[in-house]
Amino acid sequence: MSDPGELTYRRVHAAPPDLLFDCMTDPAHLTHFWGPTGTTTPLDGIVIDLRPGGAFETTMVNNADGSTYTMRATYVEIDRPHRLVWIEPETQGGMKTTVTFTGLPDGRTEVITHQTNVPAAYRSAEARAGFQTSLDRFAAYLESLEGGTSWER
Repeated sequence: MSDPGELTYRRVHAAPPDLLFDCMTDPAHLTHFWGPTGTTTPLDGIVIDLRPGGAFETTMVNNADGSTYTMRATYVEIDRPHRLVWIEPETQGGMKTTVTFTGLPDGRTEVITHQTNVPAAYRSAEARAGFQTSLDRFAAYLESLEGGTSWER
């Protein structure tokens, strides 16, 4: 069983690891899916300095009331197209997110998002459901690019 301060999400997408990695590291892609349903992340609200020690910041806008939430992180590891790791130092304990992209023999890619030092508020059922909607948005965006299909595992 995982630690209560950890969350893991798994998805399989009908797309190659290179494309999935690029979608997670290119603002022109991220603007289409970053954030839960009911939010947008404008292109000018995304900062990516793709190197260890570089900034990864996104400002999500709530579509209902216009309020904003900025996520500020620092890249720790970049291994294109296999792995991305960042830490959000402003969260209690410094939440660490590791995303791995594993190519499967049939051409699909398994994406595992593993988070550690997850604050209690982010572990609530509501927060996890919101995160799932952002994964759904990512899958729909990939399908629009590839004409493919995504599967949750």
